[in-house]
Amino acid sequence: MTTQRSSTAAAVGSWWVTTDAIVEGVHYLPDDPPDLVARKLLRVNLSDLAAMGARPLHYLLTTALPAAVGANWIANFARGLEEDQRRFGVDLLGGDSVATPGPALFSLTAIGEVAAGMEVRRSGAQPGDLVWVSGTIGDSFLGLGARGGAFPELPAEHRAALIARFQVPEPRVELGQRLAGTAHAMIDVSDGLLADLGHICETSHVGAVVELGRLPLSPAARLVLAAQPDIRLRLATGGDDYELLFSAASDAAETIARLACKARRADHHDR
Repeated sequence: MTTQRSSTAAAVGSWWVTTDAIVEGVHYLPDDPPDLVARKLLRVNLSDLAAMGARPLHYLLTTALPAAVGANWIANFARGLEEDQRRFGVDLLGGDSVATPGPALFSLTAIGEVAAGMEVRRSGAQPGDLVWVSGTIGDSFLGLGARGGAFPELPAEHRAALIARFQVPEPRVELGQRLAGTAHAMIDVSDGLLADLGHICETSHVGAVVELGRLPLSPAARLVLAAQPDIRLRLATGGDDYELLFSAASDAAETIARLACKARRADHHDR
């Protein structure tokens, strides 16, 4: 490949702030485990920070919960937050909690830090850049379908892998920080690869060519594609992948591969 999300981000010195919300029945299903709901809420915001090249530090949380949500659900939700606070080295500063007749809604504001002048914006893509993506595309879209009973022909392990990608995204926090200085422009894939690449192109005043046949796909997605060839475009537009999509100079391939390898080792060590 060559060269809307409803969230906001603003620079405050070397601190960066992003906020995003998830709604029951839209971003997660009512019977999803509460600890996974909490982890998804935190991780989609950390993914925004990763796309800026920022190191996550703190967050604020607002919850709007129906009366039917019991103490056990809330306790498990808190447990999920606690697990990922340790995993990503962030802490809760405070927030608010209100009642609602439903559905449940959660809003999280994440705060990160990046060295002055090292932040990666959406507006820096240059003519001649290549466009990279940090992992496979379309798994969350397929996972939502599998969660609802689609793709029954898939082996159980592949269905489980797709559902996991929908329920618990993996923010590329380490990679995002390491790409600062190499990536010209960067965004996380939330609206879908094509839409988010469009955001980069619009703000950078460039165009891009995408070869759908070269989309990076997981083994599970390849099996689905083999059975349903017309689904390829949906994989590029489905969204919620939370991979990093970035442009860089055409001669930066070796550097990017080295940075990705270091990021994988750091992620493995943190776990």
